[in-house]
Amino acid sequence: MGGHMLARKIMRIGYFWLTMETDCCQFVQRCSECQIHGDLIHVPPSELHALTSPWPFSVWGIDIIGKISPKSSSGHEFILVTIDYFTKCVEAASYARLTSTGVASFIRSHIIYRYGVLHELISDRGVHFRAEVDTLVQRYDIRHHRSSAYRP
Repeated sequence: MGGHMLARKIMRIGYFWLTMETDCCQFVQRCSECQIHGDLIHVPPSELHALTSPWPFSVWGIDIIGKISPKSSSGHEFILVTIDYFTKCVEAASYARLTSTGVASFIRSHIIYRYGVLHELISDRGVHFRAEVDTLVQRYDIRHHRSSAYRP
């Protein structure tokens, strides 16, 4: 931990002196164990890639949150969430049971009918995103690919 964090922890315990923060910073700089075990790199291990979209409502990401425990009052355990990469617009719905038919229906009613045919759909290509969803994607000629964030 750094000197400022050490000073805050000492204050939380109930101690205080006027030069506490500068003393803590100097102590951490002189402490060899603090220097060895401290964070060495504050840079991500790989280069970050921004996901961009050429125009609003053309590229959507989709994922399922669930199984949620405890169930909602209506018995729903799954939340299907989509986000537009350009506007950051979110569409979500909850379900008691979720199948590829339900996902295809969600895409049709919450995205295509409201915002028009999308250009790309990014998902983890899980079980819920196959069968009916693949048929829907082929029907509207949408590119459906695996997100780089979901590599097994």
